[in-house]
Amino acid sequence: MEAKITIVEKQLVVFNLGKEAYAVDISMVREIIQMQAITQIPGMFHSVEGVINLRGAVIPIVDLRKRFKLARIENDKNTRIVVVNCKEMDVGVIVDSVAEVLRIPIDSIESAANLFTTEHIEHLLGIVKLQNKLIILLDMKQVLSSQEAAVISSMDLTKTEKTSKEPALV
Repeated sequence: MEAKITIVEKQLVVFNLGKEAYAVDISMVREIIQMQAITQIPGMFHSVEGVINLRGAVIPIVDLRKRFKLARIENDKNTRIVVVNCKEMDVGVIVDSVAEVLRIPIDSIESAANLFTTEHIEHLLGIVKLQNKLIILLDMKQVLSSQEAAVISSMDLTKTEKTSKEPALV
């Protein structure tokens, strides 16, 4: 007889963009780093800020404020880059601050499909209902559009293999 495992809790990383709290499943988060210099890539999509070098890996960086059409603010000491797995590649997303890691009962999540009818919310999984606040649960697989992911993948930015050729010393 097989034992059936029922998941009753979900662990989330909660971060802020403006006055709103957002969350992602902790299994999607690779790491959280402080803001650093971003190399801009000419002709890239509006929400893609550029790339960073993270221990030899080139990671594309998405500004979630731009992606969600929120007002631009200056980065400060609380600004973080959350590196997540998105469409089989690591992508960094810029957030105003990281608030906490939270365990929530699975039944406190209201599905986005039950709340919204527009096709423009593909990046939402649902709303987490807590006693004192609501948290927007994001689908990190949808942070990049298929078109953005295809362009970034074609640029080979996510490869960690180093192919630099240094000039020979004479």
